[in-house]
This record gives sequence, C-alpha cells and structure tokens, in this order.
Amino acid sequence: MPAQRAPRPPLIHNEAVTIIDNAVYVDGRRILEPQSVLQTSECMEETGGMAWLGLYRPSQEDMKDIAVEFGLHPLAVEDAVTAHQRPKLERYDSTLFTVLRPARYIDSTETVEFGELHIFTGPDFVVTIRHAETQGVAAVRKRLEDNPELLSMGPEAVLYALLDKVVDDYSPVVAGLENDIDEIEDQLFAGDSTVSRRIYELTREVIQFQRAIQPLPDMMEVLERGFTKYQVNVELQRNLRDVRDHVASVIARVNSFREILQNALTLDGTLTANRMNEVTLAQNEQVKKISGWAAIFFAPSIVAGIYGMNFREMPELEWAFGYPLAVCMMVALAALLYLIFKKKGWM
Repeated sequence: MPAQRAPRPPLIHNEAVTIIDNAVYVDGRRILEPQSVLQTSECMEETGGMAWLGLYRPSQEDMKDIAVEFGLHPLAVEDAVTAHQRPKLERYDSTLFTVLRPARYIDSTETVEFGELHIFTGPDFVVTIRHAETQGVAAVRKRLEDNPELLSMGPEAVLYALLDKVVDDYSPVVAGLENDIDEIEDQLFAGDSTVSRRIYELTREVIQFQRAIQPLPDMMEVLERGFTKYQVNVELQRNLRDVRDHVASVIARVNSFREILQNALTLDGTLTANRMNEVTLAQNEQVKKISGWAAIFFAPSIVAGIYGMNFREMPELEWAFGYPLAVCMMVALAALLYLIFKKKGWM
C-alpha cells in the first residue's frame, strides 16, 4: 500500500522554497518521501523505484546536487535555471530535457498569463522545474498517483501526463481569447476609441500563444520517432498521439484568431477613416453655410458703407428716392446671393 502522505516541511529552503515534492515510486505507488536528494538516490538504489522531484525556481546552487545525482547535462541545467526558454525537446544521452509553456486565462483582467515548465526525464527519474505560480504539476502528480497503472509505465508516463495537462489547459485560454475577440467586434461598430489598443494587446497575446504551441507538433514527432527505440508502452503511444491531435486543433484555432485580429485592425482603420471623413464633410458643410451667410451680410454692408461716407459730390444723396433705392439694392443683393448659394447647396 502507498505510504500515507502527512504534512511535512519543505525539503530545501532558500529565499523561496525550491523542492516542493520529492517521492520514490514502485509499481506506480508512492512508497518513500526522502528528505534530501542524496537520500532520494539511495532509496532508488534500494527499491529499484522511480524518483520524481518537483522544484520551484531553483538557483544554480540548488541544482548542483541534483545535477550530480541524476547526471544532468550542464547546458540543460543552465537553461532550467535561467528560464525564458522557448518550447523545445532535447536529448542528452539517456536524459530528455523538455521545455513547455503553460498558459492560463485570467478572467478579472482578461489577459493570458504564460508560465514555464522544464522537465528532465531519465531511465528512472523525473525532475520537474516550474517558473510560474500555477499548480499544474501538483495536479498531474495527484492524477498519476490516483492511477498507479499509468504511473507504473515510468518517466514517459509522467512526461505524457504533463504534456496532456499543459495542452488541456490551453482550451480555457482559447475560449477566453475567443470571447475577447467577440467583444472587439462589438466595440468596432460601436465606435469605441479604445478598441485599437485592445486589438494590439490581444494580437500580442495571440503571438505569445503561438510561440508557446507552434513547436509542439515537432516535439511530438520527435517523441514518436523514439517510441520503438525506447520501447514506449503501446497505450502510452496512443495517448501521446491523442495529445498531438489536440495540439493541432488548438494551433488551427489560434492561427484563425491572428487572421481575425488582423482583419479587425484593418476594419478599425477603415471605420476610423470613414468617421474622420464624415466629420470633415460635416465641418465643410458648416463652413459653407457660415461663408454663405457672411457673403450675404457682407454685400449690403458694402452698399451701406459707400453711402455712409457722406462725400459732397454724391448725387444720390440729394435724390428723393436715394434712401429707398439703397435699401432695395441691399435687399436685392442679399436675396440674389441667397438664391445662388441655395442652388449650389451651401444653404
């Protein structure tokens, strides 16, 4: 029977906890929980079991003993410590080094958060290193411990389960991005001034998402090529192919998001230009009206200004009908200009 898991202190202390969980499994069942890396190695020799260490943001110093005990390649250890790696799959002798980029959708901020998970799988050990706050590895460990038959298939089963978990967790992210894109379509036609920024932010998230998932098909292909050589269980092979199909589906949907966002950005530019044109046209109409009325009032003021100069040699000033004539001229000029502007659509 598997040993009962009791609360215990973290195994290694630094500024932050490094080793989160450390266990040795025999036939898929947790039998021991060593308190140090050296003890883990001794337990493996005594029982012939598989070790699984879970670490959180270890330092170079933290990894020193682990690298020695499990024969980890220095280049892979350096990558695991520094993080900021793209998804990849590399083999160092009998050890496989895998980098995955888990993701989760945060509803409160409508953003996507990306993590980083490094996995060392050897003939009889697994070392998982996470560089994010997500608890995905713990969930996978519980799932496998609840299914000893699967866990008894060895380190390959752990790698499969972690791949499966990471890819499954992409589904809520895809759904969240899809919902955000739907909201953008509503914002576009509502004339929201912030939509351009939102499109840019979403496009950046989609590009990051693509970088996280695009390498996965090639990684899965490399794993498949090693099925026969490393005698991977047939059922496990089927499960890995199912994960590959899921990956292909996610990639197709995310690629469509990129196209939709590019089209949305183009449409936003078009709608913005149209709105600016409408504003310009409206302003032009207002300018026409103002100019027309200014011209109408300006014409009578010319007549009034001329006759208001009161020069002595102005015969019209002495006429009995001089005043009515001047008023009629002003009205006639104003009326004529009004009719001309009205015909041209300025009024």
